[in-house]
Amino acid sequence: MLIIPEGRKLDCIPVGRLAIDLNTPTMRESFAESPSVNRYVGGSPANTAVGLAKLGCRTGFIGKISSDSLGDFALNYVKDLGIDTSCIYRAEEGVPIGLAFTESLNGRTNLMMYRNEKVADLLLEPAEIREEYIASSRSIIISGTALSASPSRDACFKALEYAKKHDLLIVFDIDYRPQVWKNKDEIAVYYSLCAKYAQIIIGSYEEFDLMDHLLKDGMDDKETAQYWFDQNAQIVIIKHGSEGSMAYEKDGRSYKIDIVPVNAVKSTGGGDSYSSAFMYGILSGRDVKDSLELATVSASLAVAAPCCSDAMVGIDVLEEKRKQAKENFGELVKEI
Repeated sequence: MLIIPEGRKLDCIPVGRLAIDLNTPTMRESFAESPSVNRYVGGSPANTAVGLAKLGCRTGFIGKISSDSLGDFALNYVKDLGIDTSCIYRAEEGVPIGLAFTESLNGRTNLMMYRNEKVADLLLEPAEIREEYIASSRSIIISGTALSASPSRDACFKALEYAKKHDLLIVFDIDYRPQVWKNKDEIAVYYSLCAKYAQIIIGSYEEFDLMDHLLKDGMDDKETAQYWFDQNAQIVIIKHGSEGSMAYEKDGRSYKIDIVPVNAVKSTGGGDSYSSAFMYGILSGRDVKDSLELATVSASLAVAAPCCSDAMVGIDVLEEKRKQAKENFGELVKEI
């Protein structure tokens, strides 16, 4: 059973990268041929924060951005949405913000990330994690990419310790990006250490396979969920791309979640929209099935748009889209 504290200033604090997405206008042109590029705020935890804020959650953020005009753009964007920016820090001059270039050609999404260990978000320092800020929130979301290098990795584990101390709902969104990791064992070690704190774990089946690599290769969904229930998890969500997703509760209930058919423009952004809508549901007191319905509809809107953060919608729009989806396609979430 999830126990979420009440009476706090913030509903949720995502932690990790606040970056810049650069996409071709329709995403169906290659960068080699497109005469122009569109700019958006990006990064999985930042997208999740944007989604939460647009849905009405009181949202904070912990991260680090560049000390240049791209950093200004990112900071102003989230600030204008009402996201608390008091724990978004600026890197020293010359350290770049993360950049992601995305195009979708011949049915395949090409994501080109320009980042290394000197990128701003991976330079978040443990000293920049403030206990009183963590304690002011009901929940925290740790993004897996933030675990790929120190000092960001160390900062995340400090934040997790404070979150545990102050009884926050802890969520681990695995968010695997191959460009930032050195080897498979490193991924498994740090993902597993983080997941042991979490009451909710969200990821694709490929991401769970990476996390479970040192435990047992090839576990099925039920085995994976049970292993993490034996640690600390209460809810485990395993996504299977076009086949939808599975969700498991520690009390034994499980759900099959269908995708909402759309004319998908890209494969990115759906996971962030899914996480933000699911967490909105949980934080607003909805049950798991209701929250999963919101999540799968939100994901469909994101993959149908040529952007991620700008594709997030408010709760009125999301509820209307859910109503339409259920009228057109029937039940979206089935308890099994």
